[in-house]
Amino acid sequence: MKLSGRIATIAAAGLLSLGILSGCSDDESIPYVERPPEELYNTALDALAAEDFETATQNFEEVDRQHPYSIWATKAQLMAAYVYYLDDEYDEAVIALERFIDLHPGSPDAAYAYYLRGISYYEQIVDVGRDQKITRLALDSLQEVARRFPGTAYARDADLKIDLTLDHLAGKEMEIGRFYQNKGELLAAINRYKVVIEQFQTTTHVPEALHRVVECYLMLGITDEAQTTGAVLGYNYPGSEWYADSYSLLEGRALAQSDEGWFSSLWSWAF
Repeated sequence: MKLSGRIATIAAAGLLSLGILSGCSDDESIPYVERPPEELYNTALDALAAEDFETATQNFEEVDRQHPYSIWATKAQLMAAYVYYLDDEYDEAVIALERFIDLHPGSPDAAYAYYLRGISYYEQIVDVGRDQKITRLALDSLQEVARRFPGTAYARDADLKIDLTLDHLAGKEMEIGRFYQNKGELLAAINRYKVVIEQFQTTTHVPEALHRVVECYLMLGITDEAQTTGAVLGYNYPGSEWYADSYSLLEGRALAQSDEGWFSSLWSWAF
């Protein structure tokens, strides 16, 4: 993504909070020549504007190396992490951000540092066919933002991404469940689907998970449990295509009942 777009969507607020309007590189890439912090910082900003990310990070980090106790050093530490993020160097960004958080836990820019760390993990989320360790790290980091900084723009955006991250994790459980179901390992499949039903209740995958449980129970010949699950599905997602499929499988047995108290009692079975 081009620099201008990413500044607009991710870091504009952070940059303004640092008062900017006008780590991890190899220190030997820049010969040590002491320069004023303002000069190094402005050189880094010019490089950033030109999308020369390597030069930008080198100069931001040089501010910290040459003038570690200046106010410029604190700003430069966070800016170096931001440039790593822009350059898709997410591991380096996370390392730099965690260092900033450790050194400056009370900084006015701490919220932005926590947020950018969460986004650095979030940007690395891969498809559900692969390991979801990064997805869980993203979830943990984003939840920390929402918990520590409620009511902020960072928390609001984190909440949106938390929902998407949970949906992604639920999708992974569904993929594993379908894999077991296709192999005929029905109890293992049911256990995976129940993880979605019980732990990811707000995601889009719950209706399908309930339907798949109905399928598995019917394949095992456990009709009562299949009817109970179908009833829960119908009670909560009456307009869902998955409910229609389950209803068709059960041929209307038990699900034709409309007594709300009966449905309510079934609700506790799944949740």
